[in-house]
Amino acid sequence: MTALPREESPGPSATDDGVVADEPATAPAPADEAGNGEAETADAETGDAPEGGSEGTDAPAAEAAAPELSEAEAELAAQRELRERIEKRKAEKEGPIPAGTKLSGPAADLLAAVRAVESGEKPAAAFFDSPAPSPARRTVPAPAPARERAPEPRRTEPGASPEAVAAVTALLTEGGAPEALAPPAAVTLGAQAAEVLREDPWQLLALPGVGPEQADGFARALLGAGCGPDDERRTAALVGWLLERAALRGHTALDADQVRASLAGRAVSDPDAAVQHAVAEGVVLVFQDGPEHQESGDTDEDPAEADADAEPQEAAEPVQVLLGLDRYALAEESLADGLARLVNACEKDADWSDAASAAPSPSAAELIRAVAAHGLVAHTGGEAARAEPAALIAAASGLGLRALGAAHSADGRERLAAQTGDPASVVTLAGLLSGAEGPGRDGEGALALDLLVVLDAPQLDVETGAMLVESLADGTRLVLSGDPGVLGSAGAGRVFGDVLAARACPQTVSRTPDPGPIGELVSGIGIGELNQVAAPGKEVVIVPVRDAGEAVHRTVQLVADSVPRALGVPSSDTQVITVGHGGSAGTRALNEALKQRLNPGPGRFGGFDPGDRVAHVPAPGRTVPGVVVSADAEGLHLDCAGTPVVVPQDRVAASVRHAWALSAHQAAGMRWPAAVVVLPGDAAQGLSRAWVYTAFGRGERHLSVVHGVDQALPRAVAEVPAQERTTRLRTLLEASQASQASQV
Repeated sequence: MTALPREESPGPSATDDGVVADEPATAPAPADEAGNGEAETADAETGDAPEGGSEGTDAPAAEAAAPELSEAEAELAAQRELRERIEKRKAEKEGPIPAGTKLSGPAADLLAAVRAVESGEKPAAAFFDSPAPSPARRTVPAPAPARERAPEPRRTEPGASPEAVAAVTALLTEGGAPEALAPPAAVTLGAQAAEVLREDPWQLLALPGVGPEQADGFARALLGAGCGPDDERRTAALVGWLLERAALRGHTALDADQVRASLAGRAVSDPDAAVQHAVAEGVVLVFQDGPEHQESGDTDEDPAEADADAEPQEAAEPVQVLLGLDRYALAEESLADGLARLVNACEKDADWSDAASAAPSPSAAELIRAVAAHGLVAHTGGEAARAEPAALIAAASGLGLRALGAAHSADGRERLAAQTGDPASVVTLAGLLSGAEGPGRDGEGALALDLLVVLDAPQLDVETGAMLVESLADGTRLVLSGDPGVLGSAGAGRVFGDVLAARACPQTVSRTPDPGPIGELVSGIGIGELNQVAAPGKEVVIVPVRDAGEAVHRTVQLVADSVPRALGVPSSDTQVITVGHGGSAGTRALNEALKQRLNPGPGRFGGFDPGDRVAHVPAPGRTVPGVVVSADAEGLHLDCAGTPVVVPQDRVAASVRHAWALSAHQAAGMRWPAAVVVLPGDAAQGLSRAWVYTAFGRGERHLSVVHGVDQALPRAVAEVPAQERTTRLRTLLEASQASQASQV
């Protein structure tokens, strides 16, 4: 067997030092031990990298080298198909595009506006005075009967040619940049990557992990004194880089003032001119959001000539100017238009009264009635509320409809399947979109479904949402179900939150509470209260610690000894969750200590040994738990919930992590029999109500809190909401509803 490259074995970890682990304490109140310092928080966008880092963003495009495409390859291929459609739309900017032709609605208006600036018909500044376009409605044809067929074959992503890599390598060496950037540069920038970089060295910012300082140094080495901080190539690349970084934090757009301030902080002397140049070059698009009366009230009249006797008017609220990348703008436009299509195209007089009467709970009956009368429905509730979508799927199937549930993770799929009683009625969302799971597509490429229920809807990002809605035929009913209190998606956007905020469809709220002490504790956190709960069966235990070292030591004791001995939950069913990846009690330190105790070994397979618990990241933002089986010339062999996965050797370091400890972002959408949440003193800055709500809700039977943040925990629950994301979907949905109402 050919082993993977050997890395350094894990260093020493916390040991028992002769201390016998006590059974978990029963006191439910948080301890008062002080803890301070800044935590290295998990990156919500990748679910893997620390804040400001780039880990987890370069997941592999394939899981195996076999001719049969893996689920990850199929998923990425489906994503590429959507990207290709977007790129095709972008390419239409090469010719004049009058609004409303070739593309439809706001996407055409946006591209036409950019073209107008490029041709000189309008100055770039004119964009800042233009009203936001209103989304157009498209005529919905009558639903066509769907017929199942096998998924179409998907191609693998071609790699860069050796010639292109060699040319880029020579240029990077000349510019003092790492040669390791050559392959990703050749893939990202194409066959002419060397020429592109020589002409515009700041295009290096398009590569993962490259920051402005590195790009500036590369440009100085190539251009010498001919470049400066106000070089238009630099400022345009910086604007794009800022928006890409914002997307990693969940934003689909940024306030223009925020972008200008960031440019000023990077030595750009005229940020306003830099932004307008980026708009003129098509790097970003500009949007305005504000009251309609402001847009219609714009006039060329000189204020000095106004009637002096005119009654004073209230000062108009400022109109927010947003900058966004076209890929997210087009995805939000497509998603808003697609949701409107589903709302209008379904049969609204369906009689599901008998199914509602037979529902197992009043909340399930309410959901069934809502779905019978509407094409789009939002459903909210906690873990126990998942029984209601399960009842809906069973009821729809009983009516002869093609009904399917899609969960965020394999664990979520199994939990939902247990409630529906039919494993064939439940898939993962990634598997559905890639064609690896589900009924396949009809002759027109739409999913062969009458009803789709998407669980864990807060994990849905805008690009995946657009891809999903584009895959649904007219007349298909869509239900978005989830807990709005959990952390948001790893990708850009907040689809579920925007649909709820815009009231774009009927909303049913579950009245089924999560049971037991853990359910009571988490429900209180959801409304900003950290309550003491009675836990006679040691369902909730607080373990106070003084510092990070003690936090690691006590965590290992809990997982390896106390929880299995006192509660009968084996270590393999206990998940550790902490705030960040770095630091003395982050996921890296905890995984090192837990490996030493639970599965010691030299790490002979690229740092891993058979039996290691790992997290595989097949695509950015997706975390798939697994166990290492073996390794050979093909790569690292994993068992992911019964599914064999092979990770190529060159992708192991980038896409596989030890997973006895995860961040809350990685753990979202999954549950374990027991969870140990670690809050060392330096984690205080990374806490929020959504983080605590998500982390504390991952345990089904038991929750241990290794507590060293003093009063930061109740303060975070009461006062620190989740970070707001800047998106445009809510505005588009509201404008769509207003337009429809005006036509009635």
